[in-house]
Amino acid sequence: MTELILAFDFGGTKHTAGLIERGGREWLAQKQVASPPGADGDYDIRTMLGLGRELLAGARPAAVGVSFGGPVNYATGTVILSHHVPGWENRPLRQIIEAEFGAPTNVDNDANVAAVGEHRFGAGQGCSSLLYITVSTGVGGGWILDNKPWRGRDSLAGEFGHLMVDPLGPVCVCGSRGCVERLASGTHIAGRAREWLAAQPERGAVLRRLVNDDLAAVDGKAVAQAAAEGDELAWESLAVSARALGQGIGSVANLINPERFVLGGGTTKSGARYWETIRATARATAMPEVNFEIVPAGLGDFAPLWGAVAIADQAAQ
Repeated sequence: MTELILAFDFGGTKHTAGLIERGGREWLAQKQVASPPGADGDYDIRTMLGLGRELLAGARPAAVGVSFGGPVNYATGTVILSHHVPGWENRPLRQIIEAEFGAPTNVDNDANVAAVGEHRFGAGQGCSSLLYITVSTGVGGGWILDNKPWRGRDSLAGEFGHLMVDPLGPVCVCGSRGCVERLASGTHIAGRAREWLAAQPERGAVLRRLVNDDLAAVDGKAVAQAAAEGDELAWESLAVSARALGQGIGSVANLINPERFVLGGGTTKSGARYWETIRATARATAMPEVNFEIVPAGLGDFAPLWGAVAIADQAAQ
């Protein structure tokens, strides 16, 4: 009898669900929907449960794996909070999903899940230690140490986005200053570019053209495209991000000494110059004796969804 795995990826701006045979490598069905501005936890849960029912079409899964874009208590399957979507505080997400689909469920932070996915299916194959870093709406991290996920005492290990790299920097959503996320995320790349465009009307001609002079339309993708076309204001905003990531990676390399850093998320598609700056800054920050690689995610934007498959497989055992 065919066993089905249902995989969910709760993101900050979009939600994805996939259905696959246990042990398979091809999706039987997959669907992604955008999360509208103003969405809250209730909306996200209704949306994702609806996607699951649609993909299953009356079938019952053997197990469910869930990637969530925020801190999660892995042991209980409870969402601690979302830094970007209100109404998620202390939600028993595993309990909700098990009640809906009648199947064992594992729930974890998206970066932890993506780390498992990349280790099993992607750029981390054959590597015993890695830090997966996602750079998109926010910045997160997930550890694989000695070929196993490492979550820390309270399931909060890997919060790479809240590593301070500039103690005099802008205030982060966590309340600290100069965190990697506050400097490096796509949200803040775009916000920084908008501020500079408003303050410096003589600069950013390419970026202004790409958004038809509508500063509210500036997003991380537009900034990356403008930088690729030679817009220096756009590149300067990207460079802040790249240097913050490089500083964080170099410091973590000194502390833990993993073999590999795997970077995923939409912001990492910002071009060769962006990657060169990350690698150069990381190398300059780390001790000369510390060896490591910095590579793009092999699974692209689907690393969390493939990781959800892997943790669902564990739940089914």
